[in-house]
Amino acid sequence: MENNSSNSEKNEGGKKGGPKRSFNFYWIYGIIILVILSINLFQYTGSMAPLKVTEFWPMLDAGDIQKIEVVNDQVVKVTVKKERLASEPHKSKIKGSPISGSNVTGPHYVFNIGSSIKLRDRLVEEAEKHQVEYDFTYADNWGREVIYWVLFFGVMIVIWMFVMRRIGGGGGPGGQIFNIGKSRAQVFEGSKTTNVTFNDVAGLAEAKEELQEIVDFLKTPKKYTDLGAKIPKGALLVGPPGTGKTLLAKAIAGEANVPFFSLSGSDFVEMFVGVGASRVRDLFKQAKEKAPSIIFIDEIDAIGRARGRSVSMGANDERENTLNQLLTEMDGFGTNSGVILIGATNRADVLDRALMRAGRFDRQIFVDMPDLNERADILKVHLKPLKMDINVDVDFLARQTPGFSGADLANICNEAALIAARKQKKQVDKQDFLDAVDRVIGGLEKKNKIITADEKKAIAYHEAGHATVSWLVEHASPLVKVTIVPRGRSLGAAWYLPEERHLTTAEQMYDEICAALGGRAAEDVMYGKVSTGALSDLEKVTKQAYAMVTMYGLNERVGNVSYYDSSGQSEYTFGKPYSERTAQTIDEEVSKLIELQYVRAKRILTENKDKLTALATKLLEKEVIFKEDLEKIFGDRPFLKSEQAQPSKNGNGIAAHVPQDVPQEGPKEN
Repeated sequence: MENNSSNSEKNEGGKKGGPKRSFNFYWIYGIIILVILSINLFQYTGSMAPLKVTEFWPMLDAGDIQKIEVVNDQVVKVTVKKERLASEPHKSKIKGSPISGSNVTGPHYVFNIGSSIKLRDRLVEEAEKHQVEYDFTYADNWGREVIYWVLFFGVMIVIWMFVMRRIGGGGGPGGQIFNIGKSRAQVFEGSKTTNVTFNDVAGLAEAKEELQEIVDFLKTPKKYTDLGAKIPKGALLVGPPGTGKTLLAKAIAGEANVPFFSLSGSDFVEMFVGVGASRVRDLFKQAKEKAPSIIFIDEIDAIGRARGRSVSMGANDERENTLNQLLTEMDGFGTNSGVILIGATNRADVLDRALMRAGRFDRQIFVDMPDLNERADILKVHLKPLKMDINVDVDFLARQTPGFSGADLANICNEAALIAARKQKKQVDKQDFLDAVDRVIGGLEKKNKIITADEKKAIAYHEAGHATVSWLVEHASPLVKVTIVPRGRSLGAAWYLPEERHLTTAEQMYDEICAALGGRAAEDVMYGKVSTGALSDLEKVTKQAYAMVTMYGLNERVGNVSYYDSSGQSEYTFGKPYSERTAQTIDEEVSKLIELQYVRAKRILTENKDKLTALATKLLEKEVIFKEDLEKIFGDRPFLKSEQAQPSKNGNGIAAHVPQDVPQEGPKEN
């Protein structure tokens, strides 16, 4: 408490007296330079008055000069006779006078002749002519020369140090140019920790179990070695972005109580050749010295990409050299006991096979999107710091966020708090979370977007068509709400709550395609023409139809074949794995599949045209309608099985419609 109070007093004192500025050591160099320049430019002349050469000759002719002294053949010092000091022009030019007794003996004047030999010879000639005493002296300025050389070398050293720090990436250990090959890993050991444990990681039960075993091995190795077990040499965390791979690594650093080296795959990349491999060697050297230890490389695909895929084949690839050194250090001819390597990536398909084999990465831990229960656990963690209304149901929020990652859920909680603060609320309520979900998925609501009455009516029928078809087909996802408020790139959106399922049948995909085409079909039924508002719908159904035919083997004509390449090799080849005749067949079947579902959607809407019109009218009136409004118009949904299913990770639950002049991919159901 005393320390805190004293610190606060110091802070208050600092505020009263103004902020203290730290002394910059480089000011000393500036002061030295100014002093030397002053000595060089302005030589010390004491109380001597400056004199022009043209003023000197009349004084010499008038007989006022007693003595002339030439210093180093450059500077001329002039002494005036004592009896002439009281007369002009000496009385006004010279500081002091014979009466005051200052500067009486001289010299009194000084002027510079440079290196002019003619002027020097004339001085001698005129002095002899007027019988004036003259003398030549040569002063030894070795002290000044020494200062000049010291200053010169000092400035050069300062400039060298400054340039080297800039090139080397800053001062401190490893900051100089000569240490550029040293590892830049951040080390956590002793009192320095991440302050994150496995208790802070919600969900991911299977991944935590795998990693806790590694931590337990480091803490109590005897339990495993007595049975003949060996510690895994490496573990690779694989999963989509935002699922918590880096958070798991932080938890390992906080739990293991061993030196933990953390760095990114891009830290090995440098403009100099051979730096990446050198940093890998230095990293493992440090880790071996502190063994047992853990090395964590985030985004390991930056250096772990498969070799031999470079555009310039045969060229010296610095990334491949770094990867080769990493492979050797992980499991090469030398021993590497006591060092565990943990990698994280969301691009495991592009990693080199030699890196993925057992003995290097013994375990591949898949960090998947959280399911319903895991989303609830994650939300509880992020809701702790929020001041929430008592009516907020965490399970309800978990059901409203299918397909969301942990990072998405954290963003939603933060957005809900920001929305509540914007509305001057004291607590975050349920509606704030729903608005946050809309904001994260659909984008910013554009209330002032200029839309004509005809366009708004067409959008309303488009969205009502989606809602009608999805309500009347069996396997379409349950509808949550429909809106015609512009948000992000979309002019309107129909929100669904997909089922929690891992397998999808052909009938389910047919119904999803039919529901996605309901918007364009509604425009065709009501107006007899279509617009560009179905861009994202067409993009979605085209990808889905091609997947059914070419990947999942759900087409009778093409058969039970799949052209999907899970290894990722196909993106580096220029040809297709099928013939031109098969490509034509695929195109025909995809077009036939989509058109059949479009005709089906038009038939459903034609049979329920009065209900479609009523729904569009209510949508124009309210702009946002919910499932309850559809029940009033259509009655209970014919297929209640889908309503009772649990929400899942199939998609983000929104079908948005982007006009043709914005061809980018907008938010949509995955």
